[in-house]
Amino acid sequence: MLINYLLQFGNLNKQQIDLIKSKVAYKATKKDEYYHEAGKIPREVIFIIEGIMRVCYYNNKGDDVTKYFIDENNFLADINSYNQEVPSAEYVQAVTDCNYITFSKTSMKELSMTIIG
Repeated sequence: MLINYLLQFGNLNKQQIDLIKSKVAYKATKKDEYYHEAGKIPREVIFIIEGIMRVCYYNNKGDDVTKYFIDENNFLADINSYNQEVPSAEYVQAVTDCNYITFSKTSMKELSMTIIG
């Protein structure tokens, strides 16, 4: 799934595909559990293989506010918090049982230096 998604944006040779596959970890989050909590610094980027996640926050009245949902075959990351290494203001909760691929920050740096574009 991930490789097919990436091939929409450009070509990858076998060595590049093998490199990408070597940098991933497979993880899961059960329905209603939180993948990420506000106040923590995001340390990885994920690609959802199966399921739906909800990005939300609590407003100043304490209300749970949904910003958006992310479904299968999409990347998920709080890019600003991830890049700046600052705590996120958002929660990410599994709406369904979710399976996904993770890329650590180190893996992402290695891939971006090796695979141009």
